[in-house]
Amino acid sequence: MKATRLTHLNEQGEAHMVDVGAKDITVRQACARARVTMQRATVRLLREGKAPKGDVLAAARIAGIMAAKRTPELIPLCHGIALTRVTIEATFRADGVDIECRTEARDRTGVEMEAMVGASVAALTLYDMLKAVDRAISYEVALLEKTGGKSGDYTRQARKRKP
Repeated sequence: MKATRLTHLNEQGEAHMVDVGAKDITVRQACARARVTMQRATVRLLREGKAPKGDVLAAARIAGIMAAKRTPELIPLCHGIALTRVTIEATFRADGVDIECRTEARDRTGVEMEAMVGASVAALTLYDMLKAVDRAISYEVALLEKTGGKSGDYTRQARKRKP
């Protein structure tokens, strides 16, 4: 991996917001996934729509969309961008749920953070609404892909698991 200068630090090493004013407006897209792990019995409740707090996936979807739109309020140096699309999709696994957040904008800076925040808050909402039946729920979030911008495209490579 090549060493790059951290753009959120000025010459004195102090945090600052990057100036994107001279950048071209281009289509930016990103997809992040939150892999939520829970007990199999909790997955069954969720799949069957029998969670005590109601339609958990609908609440998570709305929370994720709202969070993506509010990313610059949560992450200090993120620019406010005009999102044109945010989607949240959930896919069941035997031991949990994968939540994918896709974001899109036509702007001067990327939408990776919006996708990561959307996926994270959707996962946290699942935890909040299911914690009464499963306190051991956990999640990890990762950027899967991004397109557009000066740095080019990125696709996450599958990692090999240790034996």
